Amino acid sequence: MIRIKEGFRGQRSIVIPKMILDMLERDPLGSALHITDIGYYPSARHHFRERNEALGQFILIYCVEGRGWYRIGDTRYDVSNGQFFILPNDRPHAYGSDDECPWTIYWIHFNGALAPHYAAGMHTPHIITPARNSRISDRIAIFEEIFFTLKAGFSIENLHYALSLLHHFLGSLRYIRQYRLAGASSDEASHSDSDSICMSAIKFMKENLERHITLAQLADFTGYTPNHFSTIFKRTVGHAPISFFNLIKMQSACQMLDSTDMNINQISAKLGFDDSYYFTRLFTKIMGMPPTAYRLAERG
Repeated sequence: MIRIKEGFRGQRSIVIPKMILDMLERDPLGSALHITDIGYYPSARHHFRERNEALGQFILIYCVEGRGWYRIGDTRYDVSNGQFFILPNDRPHAYGSDDECPWTIYWIHFNGALAPHYAAGMHTPHIITPARNSRISDRIAIFEEIFFTLKAGFSIENLHYALSLLHHFLGSLRYIRQYRLAGASSDEASHSDSDSICMSAIKFMKENLERHITLAQLADFTGYTPNHFSTIFKRTVGHAPISFFNLIKMQSACQMLDSTDMNINQISAKLGFDDSYYFTRLFTKIMGMPPTAYRLAERG
């Protein structure tokens, strides 16, 4: 039976049963690398864990919004949006969300013979900076594919596929330069000097769908003043920057409504909306129907 725990609004998590873990530890692929727990906590206010004894598992925490902290032994580290770290499997630790600006995190507990290879040197905060070829949204898509593959059931084929994706996900963090270069098309490489300010801004939007981004932050990313950037963007794209950002978010919401069984609260939280009622009103305004009606409508 798959246990999906609920706690924070929009939270999703899966705990792999001990019987399945015992099987994986004897399996040729699973013994090399396997997941014990996996989840996503949006705006996880008051999230806190303290373990006074070693857990025996590595823990990856990837913060995509807000702030938090963690402690390994007597050493404390602060974490902010765009940073990740991997807790060692043989040390006591504690971690928690910031009280004023709670973190939104993707997290995975993992183990196996190859786990120390992926975790080596990752115990300090590592930053993933949005850039033209950062592929942050691609990485999140890999995580989601792992999650929904496991949610579909613990067949050996599902487990093997999810673990194969886990190698890719961890590799995208450990070998971040190679991951970025592999995703850069020849067209992007040859035209990088002529990328427009609007393409850069749209890329930034797509890489930060889970955040609440202001016009000032978008303008700061491009190096323009808010007024100048807004004028350029609206003239080129035909929409004001924040309006266009909301259009992209609603497009992503439609994809989740079509292809997942996530509820409205979960989709709302995943797209950076603290208020699911506001999300529903915005979706209805843009799409012409509420999310529940969109999910039930026949298309194609």
